[in-house]
Amino acid sequence: MTSETNGEETGPTDRHGAEERHPLDAPFFGAISIRSVALVILASIASLYFIDWAQPVLLPLVVAVLISYALDPLVSVFDRIRFPRPLSAALVLIALLGIGVAAGSPLKQEAMALLDKIPTAVQEFQRRESRSPDEESLMEKAQTAAKEIEETAEKSRAAQIPTKPGVTPVQIVDKSMDIQEYVIRGSPAALVLVTQCFTVLLLVFFLLSVGSLYKRKVVRISGPSFGRMRKATRILNDLHFQVRRFLFVMLISALFVGVLTWLAFLALGMEQAALWGVVAGIASGVPYLGPFLVFIGTGLAGFVQFGELNMAIIVAVTSLVITSIQGYLLMPWLTSYMSSLNTVAIFIGLLFWGWLWGPVGLIVATPILMITKSLCDHIANLRPVGELLGK
Repeated sequence: MTSETNGEETGPTDRHGAEERHPLDAPFFGAISIRSVALVILASIASLYFIDWAQPVLLPLVVAVLISYALDPLVSVFDRIRFPRPLSAALVLIALLGIGVAAGSPLKQEAMALLDKIPTAVQEFQRRESRSPDEESLMEKAQTAAKEIEETAEKSRAAQIPTKPGVTPVQIVDKSMDIQEYVIRGSPAALVLVTQCFTVLLLVFFLLSVGSLYKRKVVRISGPSFGRMRKATRILNDLHFQVRRFLFVMLISALFVGVLTWLAFLALGMEQAALWGVVAGIASGVPYLGPFLVFIGTGLAGFVQFGELNMAIIVAVTSLVITSIQGYLLMPWLTSYMSSLNTVAIFIGLLFWGWLWGPVGLIVATPILMITKSLCDHIANLRPVGELLGK
């Protein structure tokens, strides 16, 4: 109903005579608590600092959880025959490590053969570039130009140094690169990498050994009501399903890139085609960075083998086309079919986790986003975040 005052029509009123207001008519700042926003910002900053600070612990844990999800179906096969789960987990890990070592031995030989050909390829390139005995090759011209630039820089630095009578000028000579010293300096980082790999291996073994122990514990803690326990079970099953779908997409993409790269390089007459197929398949799991490194590496390998820039460009572009098909057609189609994330959220997640955890962060970014989306969809207060991440 409406009321009139001095001939003017006012808005609708309730049964007590008070004027009704639409929720959108409320002041914007009245609906937002500045204190709550400040707390959210401070909590986000603290969380970022904690994630960065706890990277040595969190990163192996996340990687181990993903690997355990991938290997759990293999271990579950032994459960059907009443085989002890710790023993079956050990057998699966030993078998996979054995397969990796057996497959790595011929790949190592191919990699060593490729490295042995680099000096010969450089010499062959210099010979082809030289048109006559009196004309310098392209490589020699580049070396001469670099030497002249270095001498000019040395003269300019010497001219800027003031000299006094009776004082002998001192020139600092840069020490040439020492491979042994470089290896010694990089040994702490290598030791950390080996330690983290060993930690991941142990965590995978323990996670596979306990099976669904923690799932049952989480369901039991979420009680005591049956409805809350059922909701917790539904969330855990959804998380399990999301991670499985991501691993399936990664496997299909890696097989596609590896097999297609191997066949394409065989058609081009590339040596070590199997090696580059394996490298391209593994590198495809690292978005953006992996395909770029394969593009550079295959171009150098084509130059080493053929000694011609044209063939090097053809080989590099071939690998780029394959990884582009995988990255821009296959992966988006499979990801959109298997998950409910939008492409903008995936790209921002890749930037964020790549900034925090480097190349490994690029690998785990998508499953973390899928898990976050699943949690937000099941928790009422976080559904707006899930809506932003979804399609």
